[in-house]
Amino acid sequence: MKLHWSDLPAEVLELLRRGSAIPAHPLALDAARKLDPEHQRALTRYYLDCGAGGIAVGVHSTQFAIREVGLYEPVLAQAAQVARDWCNRPVVMIAGLAGRTAQACREAEIALANGYHAGLLSLAPMKGASIDELVTHCEAVAAVIPLVGFYLQTAVGGIALPAAFWRRFAGIDNVVAIKMAPFDRYRTLDVIRGVVAAGAEERVTLYTGNDDHIVLDLLTPFDVQRQDERVQVRIRGGLLGHWSVWTRGAVQMLERIQSAVAAGAVDETLLALDSRVTDCNSAFFDVANDFAGCIPGCHEVLRRQGLLRGIWCLDPSETMSSGQAQEIDRVCREHADLADDDFVAANLSRWLSR
Repeated sequence: MKLHWSDLPAEVLELLRRGSAIPAHPLALDAARKLDPEHQRALTRYYLDCGAGGIAVGVHSTQFAIREVGLYEPVLAQAAQVARDWCNRPVVMIAGLAGRTAQACREAEIALANGYHAGLLSLAPMKGASIDELVTHCEAVAAVIPLVGFYLQTAVGGIALPAAFWRRFAGIDNVVAIKMAPFDRYRTLDVIRGVVAAGAEERVTLYTGNDDHIVLDLLTPFDVQRQDERVQVRIRGGLLGHWSVWTRGAVQMLERIQSAVAAGAVDETLLALDSRVTDCNSAFFDVANDFAGCIPGCHEVLRRQGLLRGIWCLDPSETMSSGQAQEIDRVCREHADLADDDFVAANLSRWLSR
């Protein structure tokens, strides 16, 4: 089974290319650290009812360790089934792909069998590979499923990827998007320069994964020189772990940003929103402790809303850092207007129903 981007439903491709809010789906566990299907289903329904244009499953926020405990396919299958059953609209379904070539291709086949449209390819397991080896790996996986490139920050296991790599990656015909999440302005520009150098800016849609710089990534035009022409590109949407929480507000924020950009009416209030969202992210992602509590921090926000039973991760040692709960208290208090607590409270029982 193989899929090319030109075979995607037109509505799905349009959602991806115009730029959507795509939350990175967490993993709901019970106290025994086993899958909690009820709350996993509720999370998917929450994202869909928030108006998310897509969902990314099996990615960093879903915990890469799901592969080691046999949860990769069950989690992907459940999310896809809920999306089909719950809402009558197109949704971009993106599956996280990891491992070396054979494993990544197997995961791509699993994703395709469950109705996913694209794979978000993590290159972290390829650490030490040359650019030629990385490109060969990406080409093999792209022969199975349309790819979303993934620049994962080095602080959580990613590898440094130069503009020369991104030029060759963007030149792969079955690449449809790139999630830029190096949390580094220079490396973000490397991706953009590579895409423009490949002449792929129309085919490859740029998504921010820089949870520390979301609003300005979406507001900023990027000018890149290509031979004797200057090419302007934009980051169209976000595929973000940060958007796994307060998702209703994130969808509304993206719509506001896209409207302001289209109208050429970006004002200081919108620009100032960047620092507020980043402040929230500092607590959720546990920046004070080098992101050690980034996954359980997001879990804590969802737990407080009732969308998760607890903050358990597959690794028992992965928990919130000392002082992180107090930081979450602070940002919830200072940025309460960015939250969607009322929306969740009004719909939670419905999302948890069978």
